[in-house]
Amino acid sequence: MLNRRSLITQGSTAAFGAMALAAVTGGVAEAAAPAGYSPWTPLPDPATTPVPNPPPAKDLTREERENLRTFDELDFDVFSHEKWARLGESHARNIRVHWPDGHYTDGIDKHVEDLKALFVWAPDTRIESHYLRVANGGLTAVAGVMLGTFTRPMPDGKGGFIAPTGRKYAINMATIGLWNRRGTMDEEFLFWDNQAFYAQIGLG
Repeated sequence: MLNRRSLITQGSTAAFGAMALAAVTGGVAEAAAPAGYSPWTPLPDPATTPVPNPPPAKDLTREERENLRTFDELDFDVFSHEKWARLGESHARNIRVHWPDGHYTDGIDKHVEDLKALFVWAPDTRIESHYLRVANGGLTAVAGVMLGTFTRPMPDGKGGFIAPTGRKYAINMATIGLWNRRGTMDEEFLFWDNQAFYAQIGLG
């Protein structure tokens, strides 16, 4: 049996791929693929070619289905429309969030602060696609696309600002969530390619 915590912390791509593979080979319920889609045919890059959001699988447990539904609501509505007062619907008060650069934060208030910072320089930041969704009890792994445009000054962390480039970005991202019995995440792992991200907005 997989040790989910040790697997997650060993690396972003390997961890997400291994969990997805384990889900398939171990019979874990996955979100159903669009009609006519072959799982052995590589997807186009979802960041450049829209990929339909698959409907939920029929054999998910009630808990798995609800966790995925809550996560969809989090990304498509709460995050994309900056409804920070509702973040507690998906995040525990003392949630630990791991970021792509390796640092982590504790507590929902700090997480809200960090999420708000994304909209300072890219107010149209949003997530519109979850093209892969896997659920296994209290664990979810979701891949999607985050988009936005660098149209406002970006704080540089030193008291100054980086002038906007007007460049758009669309990056593939993955989120692994560890859920409690109350239906909120106690821990969240965020993965995306920071090098590609900065290159797309003209800072790479």
